[in-house]
Amino acid sequence: MTQQRKRATIREVAKATGLSPAAVSYALRGIQTSEETQERVRKAAEELGYEAHPIARALASGRSGMVGLLCGSLEDLWQQSLAVGIGRALFARDRFAIILDAAGDPERELMLARQLRDQRVDGLIVQPVDPSAALWADLAESLPIVSIGDSLPGGHAYGEVVFDNRAGVTLALEHLYNLGHRHIAVLTPTVARTPDRPADIHVNAEAERLGVKVDVVTSPQALGAATDVALDVLGNSPRPTALFCFSDSIGYGVYAATRELGLAVPEDVSVAGFDNHPMSGLLTPPLTSVDWDIEGIVHSAVRVMIGAIDGKPRRRRIVCEPSLLQRESTGRARGVDPEVN
Repeated sequence: MTQQRKRATIREVAKATGLSPAAVSYALRGIQTSEETQERVRKAAEELGYEAHPIARALASGRSGMVGLLCGSLEDLWQQSLAVGIGRALFARDRFAIILDAAGDPERELMLARQLRDQRVDGLIVQPVDPSAALWADLAESLPIVSIGDSLPGGHAYGEVVFDNRAGVTLALEHLYNLGHRHIAVLTPTVARTPDRPADIHVNAEAERLGVKVDVVTSPQALGAATDVALDVLGNSPRPTALFCFSDSIGYGVYAATRELGLAVPEDVSVAGFDNHPMSGLLTPPLTSVDWDIEGIVHSAVRVMIGAIDGKPRRRRIVCEPSLLQRESTGRARGVDPEVN
């Protein structure tokens, strides 16, 4: 049976380099020492198998190396992709993500945000379920927050990567309007406790501008639950001629419901999504969706967060402009003259 090698100590590295333990600590952290000394210490540490204890390193530097990533709902496949991208981008910068799921619940979201603060993460990236919650102002006093999607009112976030939701909603509704749709159901994950999210507000404003009847319905993002909601919506009389879903994950539930009801997309009902998940282009028919450039969002959010942690000012407000990917899931409304918008 082999014995596990004992962890080398900083004193051993100091003895090997002829430096004091304090000087070794500075060199390993890249401060108050020359580049030549830092290289000599790193080489000795590697040869001895020395690794700084994470807790000791955190105490010495005042940083944990951990960034909290609080997702609105990981039932949403797009948010899963966002979490993967942010986690990898942080890792590439020698940080680690603690990924938590608010499950679409604003009370759970605030509880988890407090826990991340109490665990002394270096910063918090959040895609808020309830951007208007008063707690964000309190949290922002103790750690940098970067918000994705919606702004945190009062300028409490250190930085924000916000979506131009008005433009995204306008692109989708105008597209459906131009195809002759005048009765559209909008399926949103927003719950009654958080009714003032920008995208939902813009739906009603745009519908009024276009003269379109919209039915706004709350839908979970899990496939089974989204399918059940879509079955109810498509069972209404008169049935809406188009469904606009505030996440592609909800749109997948609509597809399942149309198949269960024997409805054809887009001949019987058109379907549009709002985040262009990679799976959406593989559906039959491929799903029309609004694209927000997820790679750009990941890059911007991580860059702003690392700048906040390192004390290096960055551009703190980045607005993501949408584009509409028109695919075969949207077509002309039945009974509408092709020459008439």
